[in-house]
Amino acid sequence: MGSVTELVGRGLAKFLTKQVRQSTQVATISQEQLLTNLQPADVLLVEGNTRVSVAIKYLTQSTWSHAALYVGDALPSSTPWQLPQVLVEADLKEGVRAVTLAHYAQMHTRICRPVGLSDEDRKRVVDYAIARIGHQYDLKHIFDLVRYLLPTAPIPTRFRRRLLALGSGDPTRAICSTLIAQAFQSISYPILPEIQRTWSDNPMHADCYAELYHIRNVSLYTPRDFDISPYFDIIKPAIKNGFDYRKLAWSHDSQEHAQTPCKPTETNTD
Repeated sequence: MGSVTELVGRGLAKFLTKQVRQSTQVATISQEQLLTNLQPADVLLVEGNTRVSVAIKYLTQSTWSHAALYVGDALPSSTPWQLPQVLVEADLKEGVRAVTLAHYAQMHTRICRPVGLSDEDRKRVVDYAIARIGHQYDLKHIFDLVRYLLPTAPIPTRFRRRLLALGSGDPTRAICSTLIAQAFQSISYPILPEIQRTWSDNPMHADCYAELYHIRNVSLYTPRDFDISPYFDIIKPAIKNGFDYRKLAWSHDSQEHAQTPCKPTETNTD
């Protein structure tokens, strides 16, 4: 039975990773800008263009469908002429693997940076992800996702996140956001924890309370959570090192086109 599940899962993975026809993506950040600005333990969010990307973006109501962890030069290059593998991700077909920045050269991306990490903790996060290279993607998660590509009734917003968390729970199987969430959980770094307020029992301090952080189920995390987390900085390379709109070189044709008012279409009333 297990081999049949594996076979069906691989077939679904092949189907889900097919690209879908959509408007051409233009990367807003170049590979050079990414490489200059990324730091180890940064999370790189990606707007994908595959069938599974469409499902994830619909379920999470977000631009981002995939997340990868930047590991810097922690992985040795196999040959001097190959691009370095600087990202660790959980891929639908290949499982947990290392890839180059060029893998997402034409994709929209966003850098999310954990705030205040020490060099030691950055290394622990990176080492956690690298140690899991070779693990497989959670096939039960694939079966959950494929249902949302079939004609079904709309899914209420309050159920979407839970429906993305129906995987096997096997620690040797990974989902892209879950893998990264586990890496940060290993150093007790928050992403979107559940916060409970406990009020003081002391009548002299009745207005005082303590905030207790509860770790959420890591299988409930999605790429969007790193974007909206209050504990991750959004890094925009184009403005990080200084931006002056007055120094932009606009083409003459573009300026003329922008300044020319639209002419209304004449309607023949005869």
